[in-house]
Amino acid sequence: MNIPAEFDEIRPYSPEELPQIFKELLADPSFQAVLTNIIPGVPVEMLAAKLYQCKTNLDVQKTFFHKLLHDIIDKYSDGFDMDTSSLSDKSRNYTFVSNHRDIVLDPGFLSVGLLDNHFPTTVEIAIGDNLLIYPWIKKFVRVNKSFIVQRALTMRQMLESSGRMSRYMHHTIKDKNQSIWIAQREGRAKDSNDRTQESVLKMLAMGGEGDIIDRLIEMNILPLAISYEYDPCDYLKAQEFQLKRDILDYKKTQEDDLKNMQTGLFGPKGRVHFQVASCINEELEKLDRSLSKPELFSQISALIDWRIHANYRMYPGNYIAHDYLSGTQAFAGHYTTEEKKHFTDYIDQQLARIELPNKDIPFLREKMLLMYANPLTNYLATRTDNPK
Repeated sequence: MNIPAEFDEIRPYSPEELPQIFKELLADPSFQAVLTNIIPGVPVEMLAAKLYQCKTNLDVQKTFFHKLLHDIIDKYSDGFDMDTSSLSDKSRNYTFVSNHRDIVLDPGFLSVGLLDNHFPTTVEIAIGDNLLIYPWIKKFVRVNKSFIVQRALTMRQMLESSGRMSRYMHHTIKDKNQSIWIAQREGRAKDSNDRTQESVLKMLAMGGEGDIIDRLIEMNILPLAISYEYDPCDYLKAQEFQLKRDILDYKKTQEDDLKNMQTGLFGPKGRVHFQVASCINEELEKLDRSLSKPELFSQISALIDWRIHANYRMYPGNYIAHDYLSGTQAFAGHYTTEEKKHFTDYIDQQLARIELPNKDIPFLREKMLLMYANPLTNYLATRTDNPK
């Protein structure tokens, strides 16, 4: 396929480019070390031979990543499942817009779920360049069907970059016949109060043809609700809240991002459920096209949020955290005494992992409880509100 050259900097590698990239990756000692660490006991030469047999990016995912992710599910979770029953047409290309919990596993588990549910392919993944800490990571993610979201740009550069990314995403859906995953906001919602940033929708509407509604319909937006029973990074997120409170202009380092990725991969997750909601195209068609852009984007954001919130899966910890914060036992019927003790012990253990010289335990505990209570608060709101 002839992919426009303007996308060369950001797009995944094409199948024709893979052999050279494999060669460069395998020549990198850092990549070799990671490879032998995640696939122990297998000689690098054997892994290299297997890699060179892969002719497409999907081949690489099926040969290496699918099994690795299932191993992570088996070792570090109490099971993963994904419900795609809302989709009658598995051959169509979609833009999965999800809440964002884990840097690596949100799109990784989505691809596993698609393959396990007999979809013909996986998704292309939007990934911020702030996470591409080492040169081999940038190459590695582009082998793994990722395209690069450029950040830390001037306002003018950001406008140009957003326009190019939007054009690429429209090209991916229409011409490459690939689906896409993008988070509903830049970065993870540290307090789990998941809200779609209108800037994401504005970016999606920069490419394509027609008015805003036409351009978004072209993307076949599919809200995806992601629910982890436990977030391995909850204590790191709480720690970041205190650092931002106490230190003016605090910013995470690349090492912090790396620690979040490692903790997310290899920390306990409990049960994990992905729920695919239905495509929003019908609702988009019903919107008043004469509305102002701000009002239009506000309504579309609210629609996506409602679909995500309504499709969360609730676990005992969500109800326990909500009761703790409200000082009631309103949801005591949703958990047992044993489950309550297990959850409170878990929170205490995670708090103990926080490394700060002036740990504000009440503040940190409240932030961690909010991470588990907020999804329930938003879920309950959909029980009384009508879909927007």
